[in-house]
Parts: sequence; C-alpha cells; structure tokens
Amino acid sequence: MASSSPSQPDLQLQLQPETESQMSSIVYEISQQVQGAMENMLKMMSEIDENSGGITEEIEKCKEQSLEKKRGLEEGKEQVEKAAYAVLEMLNNRA
Repeated sequence: MASSSPSQPDLQLQLQPETESQMSSIVYEISQQVQGAMENMLKMMSEIDENSGGITEEIEKCKEQSLEKKRGLEEGKEQVEKAAYAVLEMLNNRA
C-alpha cells in the first residue's frame, strides 16, 4: 500500500528547515533589539558623563565662592574685633 502522505521521518525533515528558519528570524530580531537597546544605553551613559562633568565644575565653582566668602567674613570679623578692642582701650584710658 503506497500512501500519498509523507511518512513521519519525511515530515520531520520538511519541518526542520522551516523551524530553523523561523528560529533564526526570531534570534536575529532579538539581537537587533538588544543592539538598539545597547546603543541607547551608551548614548545615555555619554550624556550622563557630560552632565556629571558640568555638575562637578559647578560644585568646584561653588566651593571656591564659599571659600572667598569665608575669607571675607573672617577679615570682617578681625576688623570688628580690632575696632572693639580699640574702643575698649580708649574707654579704659579715660577712666
């Protein structure tokens, strides 16, 4: 009895290349998506590096400004102390 339908092994051989082709397509598509995601991550990392560099510069500027203000306040404090001592000395000399 010759059957016109393919035997089980013949059917498996016919489906195997089709399945492999579908799997290859899926793997390729996923690899393309992963590559796109990686490129986006690299862009974001670059932007973060640039922004952090600008932030670091701003922090340094603020530190310098605060040190300058501190020096100015210390100089002002010294002048006030000198003036106060001079006034106290003048008052002590009158007594």
